Amino acid sequence: MTTTLPPRQIFAEHAHRPPVRVITPPPRPDVPGLVRRDEIDTPELRERLSDGTLVRVAPGLLGTMQPDQPAWRRLEAEHLLRVRAVLVRLWTDFSFSHETAALLWGCWSWCLGPAVHLTQLTVPSMPPDLRFPLRRHGHALTSADRTDVDGVPVTSLERTVLDCLCSLPAERGLVIADSALRAGADLDSLRERADAWTGRRGIRVARKVLALADIEAESAGESRTRWQLAVGGLPRPVLAIPVETFLGWRWVDLGWPELKVGIEFDGAIKYSGGGYGDPGRRLFEEKRRHDALVEAGWILIRVTWADLAHPERLVARVRAALAAARRRTFR
Repeated sequence: MTTTLPPRQIFAEHAHRPPVRVITPPPRPDVPGLVRRDEIDTPELRERLSDGTLVRVAPGLLGTMQPDQPAWRRLEAEHLLRVRAVLVRLWTDFSFSHETAALLWGCWSWCLGPAVHLTQLTVPSMPPDLRFPLRRHGHALTSADRTDVDGVPVTSLERTVLDCLCSLPAERGLVIADSALRAGADLDSLRERADAWTGRRGIRVARKVLALADIEAESAGESRTRWQLAVGGLPRPVLAIPVETFLGWRWVDLGWPELKVGIEFDGAIKYSGGGYGDPGRRLFEEKRRHDALVEAGWILIRVTWADLAHPERLVARVRAALAAARRRTFR
């Protein structure tokens, strides 16, 4: 027999359920265009090279840059300009791969190197005329491993992830794997393919990273934090924890809900404007949110980019908070 609840009771039950969390894919970057040297006169060239709005990419090729970009975004933009230069200068069949493909797919980048990566089965006798390192990989690609992103040839998202995990340090690999899941990569498929790659260099590390990969991660900082906690021997945290507070439902980045210990990664970008609204208002709201979570009984640990440079200190802080929570719980 079906029981129909009165409207007020239905509302009361829904009020105590956490809101549905929407997973948003990372945005794919726009690959900037190039300007030929002969299209710009010398006085303007000198002025724009001086103020950083133009950069030299390859002989006869210049790239436009946005002024006052954060350093990490400028690195990405410069890498994408090199991608464009390769498309202009390289005529043999290839697909961008590894970190370069990850960037084109919209994956988060951390410690992005200057080299453009591509997978190419035949190496031409004459290298292209470029002023930056070009890293060629000779692994075989099936038709399923090749696709394009906005017309740019790349390895498929799953192939890109596995190539990165086999060639990068694990911490950098987890950053790419987490964001790739948000971009649409299938975790089960990745793990199956990793199992089939037995014997390939780096595959053991790749499997360890995939065991930790989580679509709920919201930033490269969260991914790095989780890897450092794992290396430090701490229990695996839960991501995106809903907590009911006097302000309503709020989310904790990661933590251990059974002990009410949470970690909040603070990249500080949202307090500096830049599309995040009034910095003062954002700071006030974050303080209110913090107070609400503490009043709900949570121990919160704030982690910044600077903290990630000292993993042993981070692990010690978290270990101490977990120990304090256990004493409180079993007192």
